Amino acid sequence: MPSTTLTVDEMERAWRTRDATYDGVFFVAVTTTGTFCRPSCSARPNREHLQFFRSVREAVSAGYRPCKRCRPELANGQPPGWVTALMGAVAASPEDRFPAPRLRSLGVAPERARRWFQQHYGMTFATWCRGLRLSAAFTRIRRGEPLDDVILGHGYESHSGFRDAFARTFGRPPGKAALADCIRISWFETPLGPMLAAATNQGICLLEFADRRGLEGTYADMRRRFDLPVVPGLDDFLNALQQELQAYFAGSLHEFRVAVVLRGTPFQERVWRELQGIPMGTTQSYEEVARRIGQPKAVRAVARANGMNRICLLVPCHRVIAKDGSLSGYGGGVWRKRFLLELERTGKLPGRDSGVQSSLKAINSSR
Repeated sequence: MPSTTLTVDEMERAWRTRDATYDGVFFVAVTTTGTFCRPSCSARPNREHLQFFRSVREAVSAGYRPCKRCRPELANGQPPGWVTALMGAVAASPEDRFPAPRLRSLGVAPERARRWFQQHYGMTFATWCRGLRLSAAFTRIRRGEPLDDVILGHGYESHSGFRDAFARTFGRPPGKAALADCIRISWFETPLGPMLAAATNQGICLLEFADRRGLEGTYADMRRRFDLPVVPGLDDFLNALQQELQAYFAGSLHEFRVAVVLRGTPFQERVWRELQGIPMGTTQSYEEVARRIGQPKAVRAVARANGMNRICLLVPCHRVIAKDGSLSGYGGGVWRKRFLLELERTGKLPGRDSGVQSSLKAINSSR
């Protein structure tokens, strides 16, 4: 049976053995799908793609939606029929709103829905709906869809409305967050697709392409590592980053100067600092990076740290290539890596024969 105080090791053992006695005690979120499950769920994602939460509220607030296979929101017992029907309606149309008149048309008193969700999940029904709606929106943003399309497609009439809802679900209200450090998050359009950027009061802490696989997990990991409220908006660092990105893609920027905040293991941070020293327009192999940090045998560890970099371009992991000169992997896609290296080498946007145009068309056609 589950112990009173859960540890990560205990949760991992329960997940590996599909121990149903832990269903409802904790929940397993999958960063690659944006869903959360019971420990006994038959889905078997890789361990590195998992996060553990001790309540449904924590999972939903972190941007995950319930797995349709194992129905984790029902793990503590089948709710009343009216709740099950209401959950089904929300799951079928997460972009829709369920204001009081609509609830009444479904035969549900708004006050009753609010009290039931508050009592059983620690959040109101409106917060539950907002979390699922934003989770779906965040997934679409990760796939590279234009921010305007996502906002309008999920019932928000303006950017400010979306940002307000995002703040209510993913962090503290801006007024309170201004009293202390917080993470400000924004989206920037680039020739290679939209990028998600975030900054603390010390500098940029995240810069990723919005369609990168597992972006939800990266976002959740950022929240965990910094333990700060997240609010939408811009600050001096993000404004500076936006200007530098425009100059970079125009071919007129030769060195990023905006401050960055590295947050990882001591080894990872050593590797990331070394990457920052690779001049624009040049490359190094994983072996070279390992030698430069004084650990020539740690090539694989260097490659893993390179892959864990979450501040792309500013910490230029794209400038690290295989020993034989091949481009190898890149979280944003090898086609982007080729684009970036060509841009830095020539100072010009690659032409149509570079493969970039076809990759962009593929992304657009999948929307």
